[in-house]
Amino acid sequence: MTLRGENLIGAEARRGTEASFRAVEAATGTALEPDFPGASRADLDRACALAEAAFDTYRETDPENRARFLEAIAANLLEIGDELVTRCMAETGLPRPRIEGERARTAGQLRLFAGVVREGSAVEARIDPALPDRKPLPRPDLRLRRIAVGPVAVFGASNFPLAFSVAGGDTASALAAGCPVIVKAHPAHPGTSELVGRAIQKAVASCGLPAGVFSLLFDAGQSIGQALVADPRIAAVGFTGSRRGGTALMAIAAGRPHPIPVYAEMSSINPVLLFPGALAERGAAIGRAFAASLTLGAGQFCTNPGLILAQPGPGLDAFLETATAALKESAAATMLTPGIKRAYREGVARVADHNAVTLLAEGPEGTATQGRAALFATEAEAFLADPALQEEMFGASALVVRCPDLAAMRAVLQHLEGQLTASLHLAPADHADARALLPLLERRVGRILVDGFGTGVEVAHAMVHGGPYPATSDGRTTSVGSLAIDRFLRPVSYQDVPDALLPPALQGDNPLGLPRRIDGVLEHR
Repeated sequence: MTLRGENLIGAEARRGTEASFRAVEAATGTALEPDFPGASRADLDRACALAEAAFDTYRETDPENRARFLEAIAANLLEIGDELVTRCMAETGLPRPRIEGERARTAGQLRLFAGVVREGSAVEARIDPALPDRKPLPRPDLRLRRIAVGPVAVFGASNFPLAFSVAGGDTASALAAGCPVIVKAHPAHPGTSELVGRAIQKAVASCGLPAGVFSLLFDAGQSIGQALVADPRIAAVGFTGSRRGGTALMAIAAGRPHPIPVYAEMSSINPVLLFPGALAERGAAIGRAFAASLTLGAGQFCTNPGLILAQPGPGLDAFLETATAALKESAAATMLTPGIKRAYREGVARVADHNAVTLLAEGPEGTATQGRAALFATEAEAFLADPALQEEMFGASALVVRCPDLAAMRAVLQHLEGQLTASLHLAPADHADARALLPLLERRVGRILVDGFGTGVEVAHAMVHGGPYPATSDGRTTSVGSLAIDRFLRPVSYQDVPDALLPPALQGDNPLGLPRRIDGVLEHR
């Protein structure tokens, strides 16, 4: 497929008229063809008008047709073949196995949501039949379903060019809910975005859906993204990126005459709790596993293990010995963009200059486009005294906080902002201490895992990729797994509406075959 640098606006493909930009080969800094002229305000208006026009038709597509549409996107994505992989590798610097795995994950989550749509429980159909003879007052006939909220703006992420981008989890869950989607492509991987966008555009056409179900806009700066969030036809926003970017979009959305939700996944340092029994049993092995997790993908994961909490002793010494040795030998790795590399370098320098922090290990220096691993240490008292020490360093860097006892570990956890994950490394002797901290962890994080690290997010029904602010803008939600669809649905109740006027999901003979809760009892067709 020839890349043309075109915005995809409904069924059309058109070159933008604003300032153009090119992707940069992550490993070398060389500009890649073609130019991508930015979308104009007229392009944005056209995309929003098409999405608004498509909404009422698309949201009422029957479950089977909507599921087939999601599956068609997955098939088209895979059909692109190696062209997608090689372009994505060039734009991101990520290795082939990572990109191929992410492509499979992206197709898999589209198919997951196809299954969610077919199964039907996300509609939450409920029927409370009329009770005309109830005393002292009769009960009316009440029926409820959840409907799509409206057109959704999705912002592609830098670190997951497929799974959290044009056809990623936000897009898949919004389309599954019945919402048209307008994607603002990430400027770091525009070629990848165009290839994927054309796969979605092709699926819209082949499934006979309204053209406005999907659009893709390019912009080198921020103006189109900001205008998209401000547009009154947009009903919700999905975003994965920095806290600064997420909070800026939240402010725009909140300042509208009719505010809308922004579901932003933003910032997390993902504490790892090393308990004494586990360290005594296998401190060295945990150290090796930690180093591997920290450096995976140059540390550019939102679930990277950036904070280690442990009590001093021989077990922690063994952990640090193996972790520092591994990190000192860990080769520098290409980072996604020059901006990310610059921010990482500045963050590492800031921590290194802190008078209460010690540098334990640093990996070999790399090229101008690469970042090297770093491990620091401090004491719990110093960490509690300076909130800046819990700021995210987006890369392969972490801070060890020595906690003299369980009370100090609890104090550090109480001091933390909201997080995506917390990892506990345990032996049976540690269970009582872990149990004492679990209620606090449940209040601080979205996912708790044992004897592992947060890197690697399974796309499944029971997964939560979210957490209290600032991990996300709304700690009640997840951006991964089938519950992600909940963000783009809202309940509507129908009282004493004749059957002929009811939506099929609530009609008496249940033509869609949905599971429904009748007078409080769940019934399956």
